[in-house]
Formats: sequence, C-alpha cells, structure tokens
Amino acid sequence: MNYDQVFAKAIDRLHAEGRYRVFIDILRNKGQFPSARCFAGHNGPKPITVWCSNDYLAMAQHPAVVAAMEEALHDVGAGSGGTRNIGGNTHYHVALEAELADLHGKEAALLFTSGYVSNEATLATLAKLLPGCVIFSDELNHASMIAGIRNSGCEKQVFRHNDVAHLEELLAQADPDAPKLIAFESVYSMDGDVAPIAAFCDLADKYNALTFCDEVHAVGMYGARGGGVTERDGVADRVTIIEGTLGKAFGVMGGYIAASRNVVDVIRSYAPGFIFTTSLSPVLVAGVLASVRHLKASNAERDAQQAAAAKLKRMMADAGLPVLPSTTHIVPLMVGDPVRAKRISDILLAEYGIYVQPINFPTVPRGTERLRFTPGPMHDEAMTRELVDALVEVWDRLELRLAA
Repeated sequence: MNYDQVFAKAIDRLHAEGRYRVFIDILRNKGQFPSARCFAGHNGPKPITVWCSNDYLAMAQHPAVVAAMEEALHDVGAGSGGTRNIGGNTHYHVALEAELADLHGKEAALLFTSGYVSNEATLATLAKLLPGCVIFSDELNHASMIAGIRNSGCEKQVFRHNDVAHLEELLAQADPDAPKLIAFESVYSMDGDVAPIAAFCDLADKYNALTFCDEVHAVGMYGARGGGVTERDGVADRVTIIEGTLGKAFGVMGGYIAASRNVVDVIRSYAPGFIFTTSLSPVLVAGVLASVRHLKASNAERDAQQAAAAKLKRMMADAGLPVLPSTTHIVPLMVGDPVRAKRISDILLAEYGIYVQPINFPTVPRGTERLRFTPGPMHDEAMTRELVDALVEVWDRLELRLAA
C-alpha cells in the first residue's frame, strides 16, 4: 500500500469539497482586542479586526487576569510538574475548583485540560459505571459529547434537537429499570439557540434520569454571576452535572464539571482522561481564578456583549443580509455553500482586514455553511458599521441574494 497516496487523496477530497481548513496566522495585541496582526501573505503583518474569537468577553486581555498569571509565573514557575495525583495538585487548582463549585451551587468541581476532555471523559466514565445505561443525546450535541457517549459503549438514543416531546417518546420506550442520562447543551454555538432545560429536567424527574448540561458557550455570559443559562433560568440545582470551559468567556484554557461530591469523586477516581494527564499549568489556573472571581462580581462585560450582539444582528437584518435569528450572543450569517463561505472570508481578510472563519461540514450540516460572528464588549459602533458595509459589498460582488 502507498500510504502517502492514501493520505494525499484524503486531503484532496477536502479541497474538492471546499472544506479544507486553513489556520490563520495571527497575533492579538495585548489590551487592544479585537485588534490583531495577521501574518498571512508575504508583506509582513497587517492589522486586522477579529470577529470570530471565543474569547467572548475579552477576559484574556483583562489586566486582573494578566497580572494574576504574571504573579503565578514568578511565584511557582511555568508548569504543574505532574498529574493531579503525582505532584501536580497545586493550591491554585484546589482554589479554582472551590470557586467553580460555588459558581454553580454544587458541592464540588473538577478541572480538566480542556472542555473537550471534560465532556469526553465524564460521559464515557459515568456510563461505564452504570450497567445497562442508556444515554439520550440531542442530535446537535458537540463532537466531544458524541465521542464520550461512543467511548462509553452504552446504548445511545438520539432525540431531535431541543424536541421535548421526542425525548419523552424515547424515554417512555426505554426499560424503566435501566439507568438513564439525558445529555444536552445550553447554548448551541452554531445556531445560537437555547435548550429547554427546565422541561428536560421535568422529564428526568419523571423517568428517573440523570442530566448532563454542556454550558461551554454560556458560562461567564449568562446569569447574575456568570453561572450560565442554568443559573439565569434558576435550574442549576436540578441539573446533575454542569460542564463548562475555561477557554471561552473566562479567556484562558481548560474545562471542568460541577456536580455532587460523589459524582465528582467517582469521575476523579475512574476517568483516564483526568487521571493520566499532566494537570493544567498553575499559571493558567491563576488566570482563570482571577477571571471567574471578576465575572462573578461584574455584569459590565456581559451587558456590553449582549448589546454588541443585538446591534450587529439588527444592522445585518436592516442591510438585508441573511442573518439567522438567535436570542444569544452567537450571530450566524448563512451562506449555504462551502466554497462561497471560504471566498467571502478570504476577501474580508485580504481587502478589509476583517477576520471571520467559515464554518463548514462536519461542524454544521452540508448546505448550511455559514460565517459565525461573535461580537464582544470591545466591538464598537465603527467596527460594526465597517463590517456590515464590507459584507454588503462582498455580497453584491459575488452576486449573492440580499433580502428586499
């Protein structure tokens, strides 16, 4: 077998389908987000405005976060030195877990190296510990949740997106004595819609099921203290496990779960994805700790982000651009073709200094390709107007349809 030929053909297929991923080479300018420098091309770095970052609240640039990381670096050095069990359990880790448990009103929390790992490790481990477990999974759940469910080896039932009636239909058909887990997200990052969490919890109570809610696109941004949609809607106490990330609204890196002391202890004790990996650098954990504490006490960033998102959606709609309505900070602009989505992205970056990444299959279904904008508290009126004007010009140039 010619191995290189097999690999080359696999890459060629992505190019032919228009969904080969290109990583944009940039550096963000400290304290000036969403301003950055792009190194693509051959004429040196050019200034750009970033419109697709998951640093939703610009906390990666916040002086308190940067100062906390600098202090930790000079206090304890760069790395943790090992796994949590062998040398890598620093006081920073313990303090952050306590802060996250408090954020969600849970007895305990557990840190992971990423949100992907926290989803995969927790779902796989939990289901393996429940013989005969059936997991009921929303059809639009993140790839990390799907991987965890697959790796658990348990039975999976997929319910239509946010469809409470379909979920109950599946629950009613299941063995009443079988352990059950309902897995869903709070905010879905591609469409920007929100799960009916209270209704899912009602079904969990009725059919004796556990619940697992992925809040990665909501923690920090919703609720009086940034506890996510579960806090905003007053249902955090009804959700068995809340999972979140430290790399989006909190601006640094990592993932976590918050749950009862027993659930956290069993994941801590059995999940290979937690046990056998070096713990997060204390420098990173110190930054997250400062970020979580700040956002618990400050609504300014959340309010500014919501205002920026509402403004962008309104201006896009007024300009006739095909923006998908949403009630969250996610602003999807529909294109419906991977080649065109990439072409629009390339023109915006090269000619306007506007960076937004095209979103293609398998992240979204074929035919729903889009540009996904994530306006934040630092995107001002002038930046927003410049973006909308550029989009209208590109839409006209490529002879794409605008609403009347």
